[in-house]
Amino acid sequence: MAGSGPTVRQRRLASELRRLRELKGLTGEQAARRVGWQPSKISRIEHCTSRVKPADLITLLDAYEVSGKVRQTLIILQASAREQGWWDVYDDLSSDYSGYIGLESDAVAIRCYSMQLVHGLLQTEDYARAVIEATMMSQGSAEEVDKRVEVRMTRQATLSKPDPLNIHTIIDEAALRRIMGDPEVMSKQYAHLLAQAHKPHVTIQILPNDAGAHPAVVGPFAILNLHGPHPDIVYIETLASNIYIESDTEVHRYNLVFDHLRVMALGPDDSLAFLRAIATAP
Repeated sequence: MAGSGPTVRQRRLASELRRLRELKGLTGEQAARRVGWQPSKISRIEHCTSRVKPADLITLLDAYEVSGKVRQTLIILQASAREQGWWDVYDDLSSDYSGYIGLESDAVAIRCYSMQLVHGLLQTEDYARAVIEATMMSQGSAEEVDKRVEVRMTRQATLSKPDPLNIHTIIDEAALRRIMGDPEVMSKQYAHLLAQAHKPHVTIQILPNDAGAHPAVVGPFAILNLHGPHPDIVYIETLASNIYIESDTEVHRYNLVFDHLRVMALGPDDSLAFLRAIATAP
């Protein structure tokens, strides 16, 4: 797809950073002094002769006092501008989705609460297909469904690489009781979860219905922990768009919510026993 490669995204990011510096009324040298860099580093970033590292981007956004949607967009843009992103071959991915894949690919750990669905990284192909077909409401072709399923399955490679992503998921009982596809699809999904849960980098907890009210009844969320000294980012997927939260206060709130859910949920061993019981129920 013309105009969607990493080089174009890097140039857009460089242009935006230059524009933000100028809006603050700063010269390159003044900006460099503010962040403790050599002026040449600012120049290399703005002329796209040097890639913007995640930590450097956060430093510049802080220095330019960038917040809100603009900050979120640039963080997503930086993540999606990574060299050789496998998702770049899918020219019909939305910028929101490709941006999220970039962040997920760069993360070292994900903590998530799944309310109605098993998290995408832990879905079987048949389960993913049933979910995608339902959300597309018969408005997509078989080829489009196949592509989306392929993307979801390819994302899961992050769990099997030499330094795999750590995922800690709390799955609401409702997500396990909801039949996606048919009972055979669910049976294979249960077996897949049980197999994944035995891997050292995968932790699965079940939040049973009888746990009652909890602080995440409003919906699912994921907390992504990125490489290096970056703050966590909270990701929330909605029907219309994706939301990224990075405010220290709000991210701290979601961390507290996750910790609360972790205590309310069954422990890992009891969760597996609970899952086995569901899998063998008539």
